[in-house]
Formats: sequence, C-alpha cells, structure tokens
Amino acid sequence: MSTEEDIRKASAKFYAGLNSTLNGDSTPMADVWSHNPDVSAMHPIDAIAVGWDEIRASLENFAKISSNGRVELRDQRICVGEDLAYETGFEHVNGLLGKDQIQAKFRVSNVYRREGSEWRMVHHHVDFDPRILEIVSKLQTSPQT
Repeated sequence: MSTEEDIRKASAKFYAGLNSTLNGDSTPMADVWSHNPDVSAMHPIDAIAVGWDEIRASLENFAKISSNGRVELRDQRICVGEDLAYETGFEHVNGLLGKDQIQAKFRVSNVYRREGSEWRMVHHHVDFDPRILEIVSKLQTSPQT
C-alpha cells in the first residue's frame, strides 16, 4: 500500500468517527487521534483545543448536542512527507445541533503523523462559523429539560 493510500484510509477512519460524533457517539475518535499533548483542533465555533484530553472533551460535548448528522469530505487533496501528511478539501455537513438544523460547507485542513505503523490525526482545522457558535451558545445558556 502506498503512503497516499494509507492517508486515504486514515482519513476515511477519521470521517467515520466524525459521522459517529455527529450522531451522538464520539468514542470512535479515540482510535483516530494521536493522544500526544501536541495535537490540536480548531473547531467551527472559534474554539481551539490543545492536547488529546481537550480534544476528547470537545468531541464528547459536541456529541451530546448532535444528532442525525452526516459529514462528507469532497475535493480531497493529499500531500505526503516521510512522517507527516496533510489533506485539504471541503466538509459538507448536515445535521441537528440541539433542535436547530445545520447545513454547511467548510474548508478543512487535516494533518496526520506516522506513529509506529499507523497514521494518526494531529491537527484538524475547520472554518469558523458564527451560525454554529450562536446555536452552541444558545444551547449552553438554555435550561436543560
């Protein structure tokens, strides 16, 4: 298998985990991400998570408010190095955050690092989206029923 095929496989695993998260279960993401303290994620709500513990917590919180979600990476472009690789493209997202329907197209950059024999996610960056920030803020301030 070529390195580019390895990255495509890691990407498919990441997006399967992200789809699971958008349907309320973030646990598959633990098998995708590096658990090192230098990993980072820049989410569409203008938040930056650094280190696996922060990223895991942000994914768990997002899963709690997400349902009926689907994300698909399109226009994928991959560039590989010896132990680092990145992909760019567009994430097409559809789902529910709380009771609000979201539909969006985000520019995305993902960075993978070879750890042993596996490629792991070390950085995920998605466009900021004020609409999603507004929904999340509303959910955080609303009394839970």
